[in-house]
Amino acid sequence: MKRIQLGNTVFEGENDVYLLDGETTALVDTGVALPGVREELVGGLADYGLSFADVDAVVLTHWHPDHAGLAGEVQAEGDADVYVHEADAGLVDGTETPLFTDRDLQHETFERWGMPAADQKRLINFFDAVSVDLSGRPADVTTFADGDVIEAGGVALEALHLPGHTAGLSGFAFDPRTVPEHNPVAGADATEEAFTGDALLPKYTPNVGGADVRVDGALAAYAESLARIVARDFDAAHPGHRRQIDEPSRRAATILDHHRHRTRRVIEVLGESGSATAWEVSAALFGSLEDIHVLHGPGEAFSHLDHLAEAGVVEPDGTAYRLVDSDPDVDALFPTTPLDDVVDGSDNA
Repeated sequence: MKRIQLGNTVFEGENDVYLLDGETTALVDTGVALPGVREELVGGLADYGLSFADVDAVVLTHWHPDHAGLAGEVQAEGDADVYVHEADAGLVDGTETPLFTDRDLQHETFERWGMPAADQKRLINFFDAVSVDLSGRPADVTTFADGDVIEAGGVALEALHLPGHTAGLSGFAFDPRTVPEHNPVAGADATEEAFTGDALLPKYTPNVGGADVRVDGALAAYAESLARIVARDFDAAHPGHRRQIDEPSRRAATILDHHRHRTRRVIEVLGESGSATAWEVSAALFGSLEDIHVLHGPGEAFSHLDHLAEAGVVEPDGTAYRLVDSDPDVDALFPTTPLDDVVDGSDNA
């Protein structure tokens, strides 16, 4: 297994693409469809004597352009099979329109969040500047569901549906001892590692709510995904950005605890203000935002408000929310894990 790192100036840091070149050749994710990134992927494959035409399969963790953007181009040159979870398939094969280019969805979403007109325009201008061809060429896709096993690059990949960041985000569990040129992190006893895409990152917490506005109950879905990662107790995780994660369960539990802390902070904001929109809560949490974060900030705030509304802690008041329970049991709003007493997500970003 080889990691190819690709530039990413639009989203959160360098992307990781994983090359599996056993009995067949496969990629886990592809990078964004920008010319410079395409050339980086071409060069990364060339370092191992390969080209797009040599790729037999592309396995996608999710639909976001920085992960799936080049899938169609890789497929066009070698007829590779492109695998994606059924919930994200339409945004890879081109039958669905992403928020980046859907004006009606933009208006509906931004109004629901209470985003001022000037900031809506600012965000739409950002989309227009970066999203031309960002999603790349549509691909013919083969869909999978949770629990399906995909044979790719000579490795059996078990699909783990981990929604929250996107509707179809999936990880892939595998036995590291079956992967050519890969040394299991825990030595000969290591039996299970996973590609986690953006479900689990080593530094930032993946955005929930703004990253895919199609997800109902995004925070609840993501919390359950994190609890599932903790329960699987992988020996290592290979994320969509940055470095390998050597303690995936601990990292997942830390992010879960981070969302408990953030939920308490949202309750404090509402207690101080009386009522607030997602946009106003975002400003209290994150301050002034630029570029893609103008989407992610209020989206994250909305996911927490929506989670609290579902639990009866807050209730909608137009586009705003007001507190009806000032002292809820926040821990009860999230799944528990065996690591809850040994992690602290208060300073996670």
